Amino acid sequence: MEVDKAEQGDQPSPIEFRLDPASGVPTYLQLVQQVEQALRMGWLTEGDRLPRVREVVAGLAINPNTVLKAYRELEHRGLAAGRRGQGTFVRGLPAGVVPLRERAALRRGLLDWLRTARAAGLDEEGMAAVFEDALRDLREGRDGVVA
Repeated sequence: MEVDKAEQGDQPSPIEFRLDPASGVPTYLQLVQQVEQALRMGWLTEGDRLPRVREVVAGLAINPNTVLKAYRELEHRGLAAGRRGQGTFVRGLPAGVVPLRERAALRRGLLDWLRTARAAGLDEEGMAAVFEDALRDLREGRDGVVA
């Protein structure tokens, strides 16, 4: 699943939705997840307009009710708000959004770790397994030290 930052100017919205039919994730949730990801990465900010329902329907060949369901879910989460006759706009940010400078520093540190892991012989699946295990330890309050 990906969200592409659109060119400024003649494009009506800063993002373009993509669908992965093989993901097993319902279409409306893919749209919700892409908006949340775009907000976390700073590709969307408060006040940005989401693509109009008819634009999404035309671009992805999906039912308008699917888009409306996604936008309602975003409204329910406090991330978007519809404006009659104008469209749906970003209203808030999800929890855990950090400023660009901090996010860039975190990304550099993660890239350093990924390079070290690759040099140690881990492939992408191995890196993901180590990361997910460490994240689980963090979430469960364990120090992650293996005896």
